[in-house]
Amino acid sequence: MNRIRRMVFTPLLVASGMALSGCIVAGPRPLHHRAYARTVSVAPVRVWVPGYWGPSRVWVAGRWRDR
Repeated sequence: MNRIRRMVFTPLLVASGMALSGCIVAGPRPLHHRAYARTVSVAPVRVWVPGYWGPSRVWVAGRWRDR
């Protein structure tokens, strides 16, 4: 009886596992458009330089600086 169950349920289990695995093999989609590189002008990056005490105890004010 045990051998009959194995002979029936093993192929059934393998077949259902393969059916439920959901593995789909498909080719790549066709390319319908072409993308061209465009030059984009980017604003210069600006950073804030904080004020500090310089030599001879002189205050140097903060400012914006372009990088």
